[in-house]
Amino acid sequence: MLKDSLLDPASAVLLYGTTPPRAGTDEAVVRQAAEKLALRLAPLPIDGVVVYDIQDESGRIGAPRPFTFAGTVDPRSYSSLLAARTGKPAITYKCVGDLGESAWQAWLDAAARDHGVGFLSIVGRPTSGVRYPLSLSRAIRLAAAHPAGFTVGGVAIAERHTAERSEAARLLAKGIEGCGYFISQTVYHAEASVRLLADYARDCRGAGVKPRRIVLSFSPVGREKTMAFLNWLGVRIPTDTAQAILGAASPLSKSIGVCRDNLRRILDQPYARDIPLGINVESVSINKDEIDASVDLVHALNAVLAEAAR
Repeated sequence: MLKDSLLDPASAVLLYGTTPPRAGTDEAVVRQAAEKLALRLAPLPIDGVVVYDIQDESGRIGAPRPFTFAGTVDPRSYSSLLAARTGKPAITYKCVGDLGESAWQAWLDAAARDHGVGFLSIVGRPTSGVRYPLSLSRAIRLAAAHPAGFTVGGVAIAERHTAERSEAARLLAKGIEGCGYFISQTVYHAEASVRLLADYARDCRGAGVKPRRIVLSFSPVGREKTMAFLNWLGVRIPTDTAQAILGAASPLSKSIGVCRDNLRRILDQPYARDIPLGINVESVSINKDEIDASVDLVHALNAVLAEAAR
């Protein structure tokens, strides 16, 4: 059971993340996309799928978006479809956006009643410094207390962990509010994740709280435009790493090697005994070679987890 795996520190967790088809896609085409993904995932040793809630983050930074923003079909309905097609539980991302408390309650009610959603990963807003009708902390508490019994998670972003703004403290607070696990932003800079995880383990010890599971996300990248998109999303790819990947004879193979090395670096730390970790492989590209590489990445990172468990 995915719930047991996420919440049991002794269990391993391996997930695969995907984006729903674009809004307005014909229903038959949506079903075909789910079926095609299910066939791709069938041989993989994954415990569940992650379905993202794509939002227009133009207000977050001044740089232009590398790809034009396009909404998607409702992540709740696509999660339900994927769960049925793959036979694996689905974690549904949801950005609280500008929902008020009553609208959020209605969204949660429909998620459980109409779509059978059991796992939520609740995301804050991309633009800071704006007052919204519902705070992220309140949204988490409401979801955790909902009679549907959602398994509630949140996001962890190592790049925003600084002396001025502690992401470790935010994770600790979200755990107390009701998050049982966190899924990280894509990792291409191991040192940032190492600092965050070390500080989170320290803060949990200081508060007398058991650390929640942190699922680390990785994604293959073999094209300059895909890399630009990850950078725009806030993923830090060091300049030398980017040059090594794009300059390699096989950029995708190189990126898989980088991800494998980063995971080993993250796991080879004292906090790995205290924080239950996991892996999420993201497919963020529409290019077939990068999608195929995501399958290879699942196998590569699962092998690293197996090595670490010995």
